[in-house]
Amino acid sequence: MKSSLWWIALAAGYGLGAIPFGFLLGKAKGVDVRRQGSGNIGATNVWRVLGRPWGIATFLLDFLKAPLAILLAEGWARSRGADAEAVTWCGIAAFAGAILGHNFPVWLRFRGGKGVASSAGGLLALMPTAFLAIVGVWVVVFFLSRIVSLASLAGALTLPFAAWFLVEPHAGLRGLACLLAVMIVVRHRANIGRLLAGTEHRWSKKTVPETGGQP
Repeated sequence: MKSSLWWIALAAGYGLGAIPFGFLLGKAKGVDVRRQGSGNIGATNVWRVLGRPWGIATFLLDFLKAPLAILLAEGWARSRGADAEAVTWCGIAAFAGAILGHNFPVWLRFRGGKGVASSAGGLLALMPTAFLAIVGVWVVVFFLSRIVSLASLAGALTLPFAAWFLVEPHAGLRGLACLLAVMIVVRHRANIGRLLAGTEHRWSKKTVPETGGQP
């Protein structure tokens, strides 16, 4: 029964995570954000193409995907009589599913966002101390560099260590932290190339970076 619960939680998380809010908000304005700016459906590109309110709305909606998936999966598992450990694993599965759905939405031919905002929301729900550590790293790196992608990568690389040292020992949580870090780094591979070449865009008060670090 436990394994079936996990698979159902994973699938449900994927379905919720795969809702392409940035794309849908763009369509509501008559714009396909995939064809403008960086082509990403995340909050930064939506901000650049549609404006600040739409970018913030996209970030918040993407941020809430994983927490909502976790909450629903854990509540459903409890209603099925699952013990505390099984409930935790259902939350982990739903979190993983939400990130997979966000990054690889079936509705957009598996071309989604980079998973930063959705990962942050799930971390707040399942690993709040790790979340605070990651936010701290992100803020410091961003204000020193003014590069969103560099801050996101720094946060991702910090995540496995934060999960190991700041979170109650749990194989599933630690494994998930490593998986999230790898996925975020891989999704930023183009940004890494620009960072190494010294051509990555910096954030300014007047402009939004054209290619860096979309959530």
